[in-house]
Amino acid sequence: MKKTLQDLPPSLLSGAAVALRADFNVPLDRDAVADPSRIERTLPTVGHLVSHGARVVILSHLGRPGGRVRPHLTLKPIAAHLGRVIEGPVSFLPCSAGDPVRDAVAGMARGSVMLIENTRFLGGETAGDPALADDWAGWADHFVMDAFGTAHRSHASTDGLPRAVKRNGGEAVAGFLVAGEIKALGAVLRDPRRPYVAAVGGAKISGKIDVIQALLDRADTLLVGGAMANTFFGALGLETGASLTEPEKWETARRLIDAGGSRLVLPVDCTVAAAVGPGLETRAVDRSEVGPTDAIGDLGPVSVELFGRYLADAGTVVWNGPMGAFEVEAFARGTLCVATSAATAADRGATVVIGGGDSAAAARMAGVATRITHISTGGGAALAFLAGKQLPGIEALSDSAPT
Repeated sequence: MKKTLQDLPPSLLSGAAVALRADFNVPLDRDAVADPSRIERTLPTVGHLVSHGARVVILSHLGRPGGRVRPHLTLKPIAAHLGRVIEGPVSFLPCSAGDPVRDAVAGMARGSVMLIENTRFLGGETAGDPALADDWAGWADHFVMDAFGTAHRSHASTDGLPRAVKRNGGEAVAGFLVAGEIKALGAVLRDPRRPYVAAVGGAKISGKIDVIQALLDRADTLLVGGAMANTFFGALGLETGASLTEPEKWETARRLIDAGGSRLVLPVDCTVAAAVGPGLETRAVDRSEVGPTDAIGDLGPVSVELFGRYLADAGTVVWNGPMGAFEVEAFARGTLCVATSAATAADRGATVVIGGGDSAAAARMAGVATRITHISTGGGAALAFLAGKQLPGIEALSDSAPT
């Protein structure tokens, strides 16, 4: 068990400089936050720290700047948004490390909040540079992890920093968001209600091979959709036309098909067009009838019904990744129907967990988000956790005393 923010006595927080790793990787529309849900999920942690007199220094990334300063990926608009929602001042520091951060932290008042610049402007962040972690730990008395979506990454701010804080005698604990994720996902990992149905979609099988194999070992049924299914089609010798696929992963897909047997369920038909884009004529075809110029953009109607039956009978549902190009109206039906079927299963008493990102967006688009048991803030992290993998950003936290 890992310590949580609730385990720290108020006296330990009063006046302390607390490094809070948040996940403010949110979409921006010019200088405005387009979807504040990730920010809002961190508000209980920020409020707790402020109310107990901590000096709260928030670290986050935004986008993939590649270790260079990218002005369009600055966190400055997020600081302004955060100040409005917590109804208090949030200062923004346009740098990420070094003496300017150290000096700014030293000058903070109790109960104040500061957001420093995008951690990924520094090349050492994604490289897990221990010197960068030590630099941050030089001013941090304690560390709070509230960025579950990055917990599966061994980055300087998620793995190195909490370890450095502990070496310096401080505490590294889970914030309320991360503690909630561990509780909800842990229940599914330890004792899922049967039948346990996992649905995995998205573009590529790359990077998810280990997770898919682990889910096959744990779940009763694994539904595969999205462009990922095209790679399995190729492994079966089926035509995929102009569809997105990964021929170099066909052999891997064959091994997964053999290992999964009847537990691995692929679409039996597809919605295709000349290309995956708006304004094009679509048609439904059997997966064996995809033409050499067809592009697969979604599940076909028979597959939608097939997947829905599996989900309707489930005791536990885990879903991560869209079933097609749902951002295009003509290819949205499969994803939205999976969202609706998952919500119906939850209404009937099933435990339904949806990974973050596109799956969460699809649940909101379908109008069923409030009916889902748990919507995770991290897609990849949630999948890795449910596959039984250790997450570096969780493993780095302080252990709680045995009971």
